[in-house]
Amino acid sequence: MGVRIGQRGTKIHIHGENPERVQRAVCLLEKLCALVRPGRGLSLEDMEKALSGFEDNGSEGVEGLFQNPIMKRLGGGAVLPRTLAQKRYVEMIGQKDIVFGLGPAGTGKTYLAVAMAVAALMERKVKRIVLTRPAVEAGEKLGFLPGDLAQKVDPYLRPLYDALADLLDKSRIAQWLEEEVIEIAPLAFMRGRTLHEAYAILDEAQNASIEQMKMFLTRLGPRSKAVITGDLTQVDLTEKPSGLLHARHILQGIEGIGFWEFSPKDVVRHRLVKEIIKAYEAKES
Repeated sequence: MGVRIGQRGTKIHIHGENPERVQRAVCLLEKLCALVRPGRGLSLEDMEKALSGFEDNGSEGVEGLFQNPIMKRLGGGAVLPRTLAQKRYVEMIGQKDIVFGLGPAGTGKTYLAVAMAVAALMERKVKRIVLTRPAVEAGEKLGFLPGDLAQKVDPYLRPLYDALADLLDKSRIAQWLEEEVIEIAPLAFMRGRTLHEAYAILDEAQNASIEQMKMFLTRLGPRSKAVITGDLTQVDLTEKPSGLLHARHILQGIEGIGFWEFSPKDVVRHRLVKEIIKAYEAKES
């Protein structure tokens, strides 16, 4: 922020050549103090999140990031948006029946969608969760995969299991999978079905064909919601156009359908992931 911060006893001193920047730093620290006073701890990750939110939307950006948790995670921690963009994305999912989350890897598109689905299930707003993604190899041919059909498609669906494992304990996941309260399946298995009172998530949607995208979107029944996530810079289809790109083009402006696009600055993985994405974008532009 262009300032120097020092501590003497119980006082913090902020110095800088630009008075406006000093005042912004004071405002940010006051907001953080207000969060700490009730007993909340602040990590380095929280500080980075607060700085990002403050730069995007001032003091409102700081307060909003630490309020209204989506759900309680396994181990007791709350699931909260980590950037202002994530907060807006979560709000859109809550308001609309179909939401497209677009953007680079590491922005939390799928994780937040799964968290919202689990929260809706636990609050009994829906009766089941359906998680799906296209079974498309990422730039390499894996050849013959051993095992039965479930074992063959399981590697493609592993990221969805990972998201669930961070939110729920293993026994709860196993129980809900066995009772088909949660279903994880390849996109091709969705044809011919109608999803009533369900929360459906289509992950890696950039690898769905136009026909598959239409098929998925028309599965929704009464009191159902759908979130479609994908990264249009990582399309692995070689012979067909991306159904995600096509949907973004033709579905804009329909009431009840929302599109949220993340940028590289919204990446919340390792700090180098953000720099890697920027480097590739600069090379490709």
